[in-house]
Order: sequence, then structure tokens, then C-alpha cells
Amino acid sequence: MNLTEYASLDALGLAALIARGEVSAREVAATAMRAIEAANPKVNAVVETYPDRVDNLDEATLGDGPFRGVPFLIKDVFGHDKGRTIEFGSRLCKGMKVDATAHLATLFHASGLNILGRSNAPEYSMAGTTENALYGNTSNPWRQGFSAGGSSGGAAAAVVAGMVPISHGTDIAGSIRIPAGWCGGVGLKPSRGRVSFGPGQDENGFGLSTTFVQTKSIRDTAAMLDCLSVPQVGDPFVIPKPSETYAMLATRPAGRLRIGWSVKPLMGVPVDPEVAAAVQVTAKLLSDMGHDVTEADPDFDGATSVPKFSNVWFFGFQQRLESYAQRSGHSIGPDTLEPVTMAIYEHACRLTPADFLAAMGELNAARRRLAHIYVDHDIWLGPTMAKPAEPHGCYNLGRTGVTMANYVEEILAVPCQFTVPHNILGTPALSLPLAMHSSGLPIGVQLGATHAQEHVLLQLGAALEQAMPWAGRVPELHVGR
Repeated sequence: MNLTEYASLDALGLAALIARGEVSAREVAATAMRAIEAANPKVNAVVETYPDRVDNLDEATLGDGPFRGVPFLIKDVFGHDKGRTIEFGSRLCKGMKVDATAHLATLFHASGLNILGRSNAPEYSMAGTTENALYGNTSNPWRQGFSAGGSSGGAAAAVVAGMVPISHGTDIAGSIRIPAGWCGGVGLKPSRGRVSFGPGQDENGFGLSTTFVQTKSIRDTAAMLDCLSVPQVGDPFVIPKPSETYAMLATRPAGRLRIGWSVKPLMGVPVDPEVAAAVQVTAKLLSDMGHDVTEADPDFDGATSVPKFSNVWFFGFQQRLESYAQRSGHSIGPDTLEPVTMAIYEHACRLTPADFLAAMGELNAARRRLAHIYVDHDIWLGPTMAKPAEPHGCYNLGRTGVTMANYVEEILAVPCQFTVPHNILGTPALSLPLAMHSSGLPIGVQLGATHAQEHVLLQLGAALEQAMPWAGRVPELHVGR
């Protein structure tokens, strides 16, 4: 199998070749390794590969799901198999091993995926760009030296560059959608509680976080949601699910929807005119498709609200790091933590239960205000980010001069301005690569929906994928080049 053919296929397309016997899963794994060897030196998306899943792959170990034999990367964060290395992009955790297999890993295996390595992420996923002191910076496949976004930037860059067709991501403030938007991939954040974090956690980030995948097609996204939206024993919530599969529903048109669009800055970051134009073009197209489309600004002053509830992210962080230090044998300090992470650790040591409860109160107030967007609208349409990807060094945790007083403004505001509201709400959101900027970088457009309405986002996404196709775009650092 040659690299051009391999990298041109989405995950289900590759799985179909394997199912028909045109290529073996072992041959596909070997091709994936060649793809990684070709593109990774410039992109730096993959930090580890698993030889036992390539050269010594026992195909009998693959699950029988729709992705049987498809190469896959697991993000360097929660969700791994017991015994694998997990480092959270941090020198503090260097060499640390997973102590229990996550339900997520079990579901990935059941889907048929062949997990053959680990993707890069910023330290503890606390930045919207994938740059760290442990493994270095992940480049955007469209331009070396530019951010791939974060925190699932290694995952998105690997998919868009053609190394693997699908990869694991997590999202606590936009970490699936930001890299999808900046790299030009498809990024769905499922509803709160849709995908299990067990058995080690009930919820991650006190409900703000979710876990899913980075893809390059709607049909892959829909099929994987079927594979992962399986409640597990002990999960704290089981949320409504359609009676039909997401894969089937995604092939059907959405009914007439009330769509509200907005490009109003939500954290004070001006929106690039070309990004705003991409949203407006999408709104016009959806109107032409028969939907009721109006301009509607959400009620959210993120510049004021996010700093007030940010302690929800930080509360207990020191206990987490101290546990990792005990497991890894490394000491907490400036040699093992990046400057901004060290500041967060020290801040967490000072937080009180009263601080946490106040932050939770602000989070609840923000959620109640934001939710009014869905009183008169079924869909919230807007940018994924205010601007296209920027060079490395803008929003990383290695910067000096960042304090807890300006962390939100300096690190989070630009990448997270339009993504974090959907984490506050706990509702699903989908980033689609619907336009290209005159700079040659992708523009992500984001669709949000009410609770448990992922199928509606997938239906709209499929319609837009057909009307504004992105599959033919090939970035500068693609393996096909």
C-alpha cells in the first residue's frame, strides 16, 4: 500500500479495504509507520509508537467493530491501557506507567482500532497550543512553526497530515475543536456524560471535560460516536440517546432548524474579518437549505466570567501533581514543571473549599445565562476561533511573566473564546473546516446544539461537508507530499 493511497482515505474507507481483504491490518500498520516516519520529523505530532502493534501485530487481538485494523493514536492524557507510558506532556511524569486500563481504551479496542502510539499534548492539557518542554512543539500541517492548537494538537495534526485517519482527543475548554479548527479537521465535543471517563474518574474537570476523537470526515465521527457512547458500569450519568445509530442518522437530512449565528467577541478578542465572513457564508448557505437563520448574540461576558470560575479547573491540581510525583519518582519544581504550570500548582496549593464553591457558583450563573441562546434557537453557529493559527510561542506554558491574574487573558482567551461556552453548558459542539484564510491556513466554523443533540450536528455537518467539501485539501506537511 503506498502512502498517497493510505493518506487519502478516511478511517472507514481504510477499514473497508481491510474488510474486503485487499490489504491486511498488519500491512496497514506498517504503512502508518512509514507515514509517521515521513511526516513526523517536521510536524512532531507523535511522541511514541508501539512496535507490538505494528511489526508483531496479532490480528486476532483486533476488535470486530467498524474500524477493524485502522491505525490510531492515543493522546498523552487519560484513556490508556494498563502498562503503557503516560506522561501528560510533562517532565514530572516522564516514564510513568498507566496503572489501570480505562473504559475508553476498552471501547477503542472493541471498535477495531489498532492503537499504535501516543500523540503530543501540552503539559496537563492546560493550553490551547501543543507546545511542551518534554517533547517540543507540534507544528500545524499547513505551516511549520505555527501552532496546531491544543490541547489535542498532536492528534489533529497527525490526522490532517495523513499519519493516521483518526486519533484520540479530549476537550475541557475546546481542546478537540481548537486543533480541528486550526489544522483543518473535524472535531466533535460530545455532550457531558456521553463518553465514560471510568473507572478512575466519575467526570473530568468537574463536568467541563469530555473525551472523543479527531477525524477528517463526518461519517467517521458518527460511527465512532456509536462505538464510544456506551454507558459503563458505575458511570454517574446516562444521558438520552437516539433509537437509531448516529451513523444512520448522519445520512439523513436535518429537519427545519432555528439557527442563530454570531461573531460577537466573547472574551474581548476581535474576530478576523475573513473568519467572520466564513461564518456569514455558512449562515447564508444554511438559510438557502431551508433553515430559519437569524443573527443572535449569546449572553456571555467571558473576560469577566472565565477568570472567576477558572478555579474549578485548578482546585485539587496540587494533589494530582503530588500523586504523579510519588508515582514517577520525580520532584515538583522548575526542572519538572513549565513556568505557567508551576504558577498554577502554587495557586492550587493556596485554594480553599470556599474558593472552589465560589467558582462553581459563577460557573452555574454563566451556564444559566448562556443557555438562553437555545430558548429561541436549536443551533448556535459561530467561529471556532477568532483568528487562524499563529506561530509557536504565543500561548504556551513555557512563557514567563504569566501569572494567575492574567492566565486567562494571556493563555486561554484567543484559542478558547468561542469554544469554552459549550464546555460550560455541557452541550455538544462541532468544528468543521469550511473555509481557508488568505494566509493559506484553515478556518474552523463551529456548530453548537442543545443537550444530547449530537445527531443534529452530524446531520448539519454532513450537509455542509457535501456543500462545502474539504476532503481535497492537502496541507504543506502532508505525507502525500
